Amino acid sequence: MSRSRRGSMRRRQHRAVQVTFLGTSSGIPTRARNVSAVALRLPQRAELWLFDCGEATQHQFLRSELRVSQLRRIFITHMHGDHVFGLPGLLASLGLAGSCSDGLDLYGPDPLRDYLEGVLRTSSTRIGYPLRTHRVREAAHSGRVLLDDDDIQVRCAPLTHRVPAFAYRVEQKPRPGRFDVARARELGIPPGPIYAELKAGRPVTLDDGRVIQGASLCGPPRPGCSVVYCTDTVFSEAAVELARGADLLIHESTFSHAEAAMAIARQHSTSTMAAQTALEAGVKRLVLTHLSPRYVTGNAMTPDDLVAEARAIFPETQVAKDFLTLDVAPTDDRATA
Repeated sequence: MSRSRRGSMRRRQHRAVQVTFLGTSSGIPTRARNVSAVALRLPQRAELWLFDCGEATQHQFLRSELRVSQLRRIFITHMHGDHVFGLPGLLASLGLAGSCSDGLDLYGPDPLRDYLEGVLRTSSTRIGYPLRTHRVREAAHSGRVLLDDDDIQVRCAPLTHRVPAFAYRVEQKPRPGRFDVARARELGIPPGPIYAELKAGRPVTLDDGRVIQGASLCGPPRPGCSVVYCTDTVFSEAAVELARGADLLIHESTFSHAEAAMAIARQHSTSTMAAQTALEAGVKRLVLTHLSPRYVTGNAMTPDDLVAEARAIFPETQVAKDFLTLDVAPTDDRATA
């Protein structure tokens, strides 16, 4: 492999994130599918973020290759049991293992803090590390950014469900454009620390008095990758807006298209609603999750049938299964792979 090829691969790996499905069933677990949980691995910062935490999620961690000691943030979509019943046990185990000395940040609906405090208090469970909870309702309804750090931004949006529910979008911030080394040499700019300043787009004054604008030597900003997690909801325009242009949309598909009336009554999505969301949002990939236990091999409808229904609307669709891991890289990096 050439040096340039290896360098390109390292850059893609540095910005790529990994998505691992730890639970893909709706309502109750089955032999093949646990209830809702999705892990987002950020290799460049050795962190794990968890989205929902259904019953036995910590057991799913043990069966995976993920390191629960890297868990730093947990995002809860809503307070139904198949999305939160695994949370007290996981938090307690993290405390016993001494894995969270820096603490853990939890994001979710307003009742999340009271729920956890009640469970931990009545079970006489001491966490032993900082546990910080953040209510997301105001950010979701106002459009305010929920989380913003040096590399990543998180937004959320309200969904349409029987209880308050929220979708989340995780997006890496754009990187500076590629630095034109050849052009810099043509201008007689000596290599060294000065290149770092120019790569960052900042102006630099040379020894001969010339002022070089770093932005003039950089290409257009390169976007990071974006992942949207959307469950539980009937078709939602807010979800479409949140998912606009995302690299990966993870969307619930509790029911088949034939059971649309039931989906609307229970405020869940069908395979075709998920696909329509992906199509209108212009996402790159769609993964269906949160499947009803009724869709198993041998029954009238199977997960393959749900995928076929969705692909008729949005071809870039697949169905999740427990322990499926996907690499999500920035669009420009995929183009040069």
